Amino acid sequence: MNTNSNVYTVIYTTLICVIVAAVLAFASQSLKPRQDANEKAETIRQILTAAQFEFDASSNEAILGFYKSNIAEAFLVDADGQKTGTLDTKTAQIYGVSDLKAQNYNIKGEADYNLPVYIFKNGTTVLPIYGAGLWGPIWGYIALDSSCTQIAGAYFDHESETPGLGGKIKDDPEFRAQFAGKTVNTADEVPFHIVKGGAPAGQTNAIDAISGATMTSKGLDEAINIWLKAYANYAAAANNTTEEE
Repeated sequence: MNTNSNVYTVIYTTLICVIVAAVLAFASQSLKPRQDANEKAETIRQILTAAQFEFDASSNEAILGFYKSNIAEAFLVDADGQKTGTLDTKTAQIYGVSDLKAQNYNIKGEADYNLPVYIFKNGTTVLPIYGAGLWGPIWGYIALDSSCTQIAGAYFDHESETPGLGGKIKDDPEFRAQFAGKTVNTADEVPFHIVKGGAPAGQTNAIDAISGATMTSKGLDEAINIWLKAYANYAAAANNTTEEE
């Protein structure tokens, strides 16, 4: 075959593309279990951080081991606050970010939804949130006491918020620290407030927004309130149980 012909060039290029595609597909499939394991461990790390645990985060095995030792139960609830399923704590079964994204569509679309609840042996309950920041998705976890009325801690993450501005929802521990000790009431129309210009003195369910990151702060505020309201019936039942005890 004439190596200088157009036919040769087309055949050669096609073969190279097929080989490269096959190699990439093989590599992707081979690495997927490791990628899934890393994603799972990172999600659990965020849950534990929100709950204010001190733990060994040096390896996936250490993170999962600590979680399994400290989780009491994990389950799913619907809009009525009723349990609709369980998450296997022995295998550290959790809802990942993609799962939260799907449930966020259901919440906003007023469709049936099933939201995860993580309850630890020390009585801390962790609830996830998901929403939209300035440039992409944002998500995180809010840790509450057993009555689901007082915040123990929080952790947030994002896909593409601006470093030094919106990215502070993840990178600035002082921002996250504001949540600890604050209160929420899911029966209120707006259970929590992230206030531009500073939270009013004495308001127990509000924190300061991030200076220079108005849209990210607004997106996080909206995500927190939409998801807390979605958990309202479950939180009310948890609060009633606590009061009875």
